[in-house]
This record gives sequence, C-alpha cells and structure tokens, in this order.
Amino acid sequence: MSNRRELYQSPSGDVWYLGREPENGRAFIIHQPNGPSGGQRSHIELGAFLTDGTGKPEQQALLRLIGTLVEVPPYADRT
Repeated sequence: MSNRRELYQSPSGDVWYLGREPENGRAFIIHQPNGPSGGQRSHIELGAFLTDGTGKPEQQALLRLIGTLVEVPPYADRT
C-alpha cells in the first residue's frame, strides 16, 4: 500500500494525490476521478503528469509542494 498526500481537488470532485511506495520510495501521482466520470483510480508517473499539458491546477499544486522543499534565505540576505 502506498503512502499518499492530497494535492488538489477539482470543483467536479476529481482528486489528485502524490503517492510514494514505502518499499522503494518511488513517487507518482494518483488520480481519483469523480463517480460520474467512472471513478477508476489511476497511477501516473511524475514526468508524464507534468508534461501532459501546462498550467493545470493539479500540476501547479504539485509544483507548489515541490517548492516547499527548497529553503530560500530571507530576501534581505540575497545578493
């Protein structure tokens, strides 16, 4: 069973998660469509997820999460 963290929920009820396999650390996206769309969950490789179009809210949510992993010094300390 993978670990997962919710990235984004669309107004239509689709949900995207960032998942990680505890055994090997492999990360991927889990897409859970809403019921009327069929509700069939799918796993998407990170590269494929980010290159499938641009600027989608769920892609932006992943990029924001990745950005939180980078420490940025306070503005005054930048040259």
